[in-house]
Amino acid sequence: QVQLVESGGGLVQPGGSLRLSCAASGNIFSSNVMGWYRQAPGKGRELVATISSRGITNYGDSVKGRFTISRNNAENTAFLQMNSLKPEDTAVYYCYFFLLGVYWGQGTQVTVSS
Repeated sequence: QVQLVESGGGLVQPGGSLRLSCAASGNIFSSNVMGWYRQAPGKGRELVATISSRGITNYGDSVKGRFTISRNNAENTAFLQMNSLKPEDTAVYYCYFFLLGVYWGQGTQVTVSS
């Protein structure tokens, strides 16, 4: 089993920045993928960004150039730096962890509004 603890999120004005973090614990092996998906009201869950333990990244089209994902393998923690936030980035952001199966964090609300 893998446990995920998310932090960060909150309310920010358009054009602002936020940073999310996700710490994984439990039966973790060196080769895994961490990241975030998000879900806005009335919409499906969509990819935000993922990063493998080797540092290979993948971004959703709507966040490319604005969001940056990184990780600290020694601490099994991933980070999502979100810049130039837009109202359409408002959603619940779920930490994602893949290792022989998918695990999800509890979700954290990000609201972009003036």
